[in-house]
Amino acid sequence: MSIERDVHEQPGRPPITRGGPSLPQERRLVTEIPGPRSREMFARKQSAIPPGIGTTLPVFVTHAGGGVVVDADGNSLIDFGSGIAVTSVGNAAPRVVERVQKQVADFTHTCFMVTPYESYVEVCEKLNALTPGDHEKRSFLVNSGAEAVENAVKVARHATGRQAVVVFDHGYHGRTLLTMTLTAKNMPYKHRFGPYAPEVYRVPMAYPFRWPTGPENCAEEAAAQAIDMINKQIGAENVAAIVIEPIQGEGGFIEPARGFLPALVEYSRANGIVFIADEVQTGFARTGHLFACEDEGIVPDIICTAKGIAGGLPLAAVTGRAELLDAVHVGGLGGTYGGNPLACEAALAVLDTIEAENLVERARQIGALMLPRLRALAERFDLIGDIRGRGAMIAIELIVPGSKEPDPAVTGEIVRRCHAEGLVVLTAGTYGNVLRFLPPLSISDNLLEEGLSILEKAISSV
Repeated sequence: MSIERDVHEQPGRPPITRGGPSLPQERRLVTEIPGPRSREMFARKQSAIPPGIGTTLPVFVTHAGGGVVVDADGNSLIDFGSGIAVTSVGNAAPRVVERVQKQVADFTHTCFMVTPYESYVEVCEKLNALTPGDHEKRSFLVNSGAEAVENAVKVARHATGRQAVVVFDHGYHGRTLLTMTLTAKNMPYKHRFGPYAPEVYRVPMAYPFRWPTGPENCAEEAAAQAIDMINKQIGAENVAAIVIEPIQGEGGFIEPARGFLPALVEYSRANGIVFIADEVQTGFARTGHLFACEDEGIVPDIICTAKGIAGGLPLAAVTGRAELLDAVHVGGLGGTYGGNPLACEAALAVLDTIEAENLVERARQIGALMLPRLRALAERFDLIGDIRGRGAMIAIELIVPGSKEPDPAVTGEIVRRCHAEGLVVLTAGTYGNVLRFLPPLSISDNLLEEGLSILEKAISSV
């Protein structure tokens, strides 16, 4: 059945056009945001779905592609969210659509652990080749970023025979019991969901904007503090893994001060600790490298990927040193849906698209367009405390002017005004005071510029 329908089949609805990059790449508001049909659907959501499933912007999407999402009322909104860094190659990207459509006609599932198929193997081969480091690697596929991180910890504990796991302030790793434990932020992720998993320890993060003695001292002092805490409170010989996001996502797009990550890698190598890079949000060209680790030449022992890997289909991966992953007994890893054939075909199409369309460079171009305009805003408005990020992963931290006190209230008001004008933006940060921008790499410069103008208007109006 074609996704194009005669409008007369659905009385009262605006004409529906084909999704993907063929959608008109323009902001178009025909109703208030949200419009009447979205409000109607949101009422249905409230009666059918628990309130624990929150919604950032209650417009119900019918089509998306390039740099826009189109809602049930016919509004076309500029997308600065990419489904939280998932649709980096664009929504309904042609290569993804083509390969998934072919696969769905062949078979949708067999379970790779029962009767395997080539696409799973091919995805793993590509991940082994593309992830940092020229050592021998193995990969396996799961369903979500949280599942990837949890499995990485399982591998590290099994291979080392140790139990302790070290994580960092402001980190986010998922919503399962273990990854919720690894996550720093209480509300909304951990509140009243305990008790939590044992043998997880938290140490300071190199957060330049908020480091007490200034950003110039951040890397050295934060690394020294973290290592000292590990040695004194845990014992390096008891640590199975250090788990860290090369750029923290939900924590507020915090870029560790340069030198912090290399110091942790050096400490890990010297003490037989598995260094796990959580690249769930930063991977697959998002930061202007294929993987964010590459910015400082970091080579993780294990790297976790998800989100941008499969163009919107649920897929995640664990890739690591062969001796670590090979240590686990047969049957110790896996899952019924892990590496679903539709998602594998989508992942292969995503990797082809990144290469064919040079999206690593495109992410750098997006950063080069956005950062100067945002820095100019910071010079005008003293409620902007910090501009940070790389490539197409950029954030603004908002503060009470004249201090570094977080201002989540004004952050929320700016978001509401952006949404009302047809710009999809997300928040983040331990204090709820960070605007994060994750535009699809398929977005046009014109839409980027228009989105930034909407943001500027929202900031100036508060």
